[in-house]
Amino acid sequence: QVQLVESGGGVVQPGGSLRLSCKTSGFNLDYVTIAWFRQVPGKEREGLSCISISDGTSYYADSVKGRFTISEDNAKNTVYLQMHNLKSEDTAVYYCAMNYRRRASGRTWNHSLVYDYWGQGTQVTVSS
Repeated sequence: QVQLVESGGGVVQPGGSLRLSCKTSGFNLDYVTIAWFRQVPGKEREGLSCISISDGTSYYADSVKGRFTISEDNAKNTVYLQMHNLKSEDTAVYYCAMNYRRRASGRTWNHSLVYDYWGQGTQVTVSS
């Protein structure tokens, strides 16, 4: 069955870096879009970035553009989110999500409702 498992979260100082991993199984990465979201208590889930594996199309939220990079390793069935220059406001639970769209839409990629499968999340805490 479809599974998405996040890892790589932790505690990091402001200005530091982390790389999150989303290990996938149960489907072919070539035919899907994978996204990263985050959520803090009391707020809506925020779309950060997505990648359409078939053609490499990617999108980023303004809040992370230039600091976060999404990438994939098809051989390992894994999608990554490299995060640099982390700030306290990046503290959240980070989730990866998948839908069966070969090409993400620039209008809807950051809407949580367009994703069908989700991982369990990994906590990122940015604190001195």
